[in-house]
Amino acid sequence: MTKIIDPYGSELVEDYTKLIKEFGLEHFDVELFPEPNKLMRRGIVFAGRDLKIISKCIHEKKPYYVLSGIMPTADKIHLGNKLVIENIAYFQKHHAETYVLVADLEAAAARNVSLEEARKRALNFHIPAYIALGLDIKKTIFYFQSDNKEVMDMSYVFSRKITLNEFKAIYGNADPGRIMSALLQASDILYPQFKERMPGIIPAGIDQDPHVRLTRDIVSRTKDMKFFAPSSIYHKFMPALDGSIKMSKSNPDSFIELPEDPKSACKKISKAKTGGRDTVEEQRKHGGQPEKCMVFELYKQNLIEDDNELEKIHQECKSGKLLCGECKKMACEKLTDFMEELEKNISIAKKNMDKVRFVKFEY
Repeated sequence: MTKIIDPYGSELVEDYTKLIKEFGLEHFDVELFPEPNKLMRRGIVFAGRDLKIISKCIHEKKPYYVLSGIMPTADKIHLGNKLVIENIAYFQKHHAETYVLVADLEAAAARNVSLEEARKRALNFHIPAYIALGLDIKKTIFYFQSDNKEVMDMSYVFSRKITLNEFKAIYGNADPGRIMSALLQASDILYPQFKERMPGIIPAGIDQDPHVRLTRDIVSRTKDMKFFAPSSIYHKFMPALDGSIKMSKSNPDSFIELPEDPKSACKKISKAKTGGRDTVEEQRKHGGQPEKCMVFELYKQNLIEDDNELEKIHQECKSGKLLCGECKKMACEKLTDFMEELEKNISIAKKNMDKVRFVKFEY
């Protein structure tokens, strides 16, 4: 039975190589992109679709865009959101037009969050947090789905280009709220092309690939509109701190929120699964197993920018020189510094909300 990747669920992926084959993805080739960020260099970005066209746009300075969305259903975000933002920032630095939509209509349709509450959360926290995590306030264009009549109108046009059975094959389910949400997503993905047809790339976790596949199917059936099919890059999931492949909101100790009180976050790190041995003596003799360690994953994906520093920790763990207690203490210190810097940057962004660029709709 074909596996369904569910953008509305939380199940993580065990075998990424198999996933690439099953869903017709491309292996991510870091050589295609100049000055790759740490997620690209370290294999955390592992796959995508139509990557060469974006590489060509970068190298030849041709117009293209990068787009992502904010789902304003919670009061905080998490480290997985940070990975997406880091990849958006990469393309933004390489001259991509940058769009971030607030999926307030989708939040209402699929998550039962009112438009009023979604807007409040986005303005008070999510947009400032995205800016604080690395987006250029002067170069990022935001909009709310509920303000964008063009997106809503186009989603109705697109609804005639997909059948119910095809929708079920992509999403595994076809309740009305999910159908409306997915069609809005497809329209959002193509929105920057409404004014000018050009390539675009969607950075996301692999769970969002169904939206890209749906959009690409729609593009192939609206050839008269001459849209470019969206490209995409996908990062691996940040595994739960307990080592499980399924993150659960019912177990808040399994993930770190942004922002989070450093003491709370450090307590979670202290309980995180490691690749350590049963005793100090065994660790000194045989070394640790960083490939099984959730603290090392924190370093690799989020806390250490310098590759040489990361390699040093890896080698000291493997040799038995670095013990798990020492490693967790160091991670706590780095995470504390990160959280303090994030809080400061969010505060600055909130004070500069009048400088945020929103699409101006005239109806």
